Amino acid sequence: MGYKVVVVGATGNVGREMLNILDERQFPVDEIAVLASRKSLGTECSFGDKTLKTKDLDTFDFTGWDIAFFAVGSEATKTYAPIAASQGCVVIDNSSLYRYDPDVPLVVPEVNPEAVEGYAKKNIIANPNCSTAQMVVALKPLHERARIKRVVVSTYQSVSGTGKDAMDELWNQTKGMFVPGQEVAPSVYPKQIAFNVIPHIDVFMEDGSTKEEWKMVAETKKILDTSIKVTATCVRVPVFVGHSEAINIEFEDFLDEEEARDILREAPGIMVIDKREAGGYVTPVECVGDYATFISRIRQDSTIENGLNIWCVSDNLRKGAALNAVQIAETLGNRVLKKG
Repeated sequence: MGYKVVVVGATGNVGREMLNILDERQFPVDEIAVLASRKSLGTECSFGDKTLKTKDLDTFDFTGWDIAFFAVGSEATKTYAPIAASQGCVVIDNSSLYRYDPDVPLVVPEVNPEAVEGYAKKNIIANPNCSTAQMVVALKPLHERARIKRVVVSTYQSVSGTGKDAMDELWNQTKGMFVPGQEVAPSVYPKQIAFNVIPHIDVFMEDGSTKEEWKMVAETKKILDTSIKVTATCVRVPVFVGHSEAINIEFEDFLDEEEARDILREAPGIMVIDKREAGGYVTPVECVGDYATFISRIRQDSTIENGLNIWCVSDNLRKGAALNAVQIAETLGNRVLKKG
């Protein structure tokens, strides 16, 4: 016996990826519905060998459906997620709307699977920010061994994290650089993204940090440990898919780089590729379409007593969004719903 599943925002990058991953991982689906806004009504989506037509989110009745994956923005989620939840459907939300709600669990299954059991307060589970998800997967096994005091992270985030229009902007600007008179002005981003990097993701806050940087701090504390200090600089780079992070970690206890490498090799969801030679590391191009969070460049930081540096790369549309959401559903099924 399987589940009745709904994918909300099925025509977007993350929604389509959710459908792919549900099929790839053979999630026990008895029936599936794909929903979109009225402007996308009737758009076709693929689910395995099936072709599904989108239904109207505005009029959909969630009664009798088990799980709804929400891959729409916070405004639509704010309207429709409580409706689905009130009709008995467990919402797994990819937006930022509920991540900081104390009554909504924020879950990365390799890190805090037990947190899914708190879903019943609102019938909602939150999916973390893409940049946070891959980082905490890497931090968790190291934290268990040596206790992390402080994390300094610089991100190199792909344009797919902003959406299809951003991917189009990078493509069109890149082409326009080589065709005189066809230059493309910035529209999605405040500055040119082609052949450039932009140290600005989400809105600026009063302290000078951006909302993306604040998310990494707040979410790491909620998912992993409230005592960990985190400082982040989040940067958009001209890469289509795949987020990269340079992470500096300060521990309470000494952790040798060789032991850290062994710990990470054994940790769930992680693949270590770390050879000290040209090409002996993973780049975002190589992680696309993969489930793993890749770790490279593991080395001591000699400037502090108990320090380590690592390079962390993951497909942001997968582990950073769709894969993590499906893994939450699998964890929920195994620990709570027990169907299939």
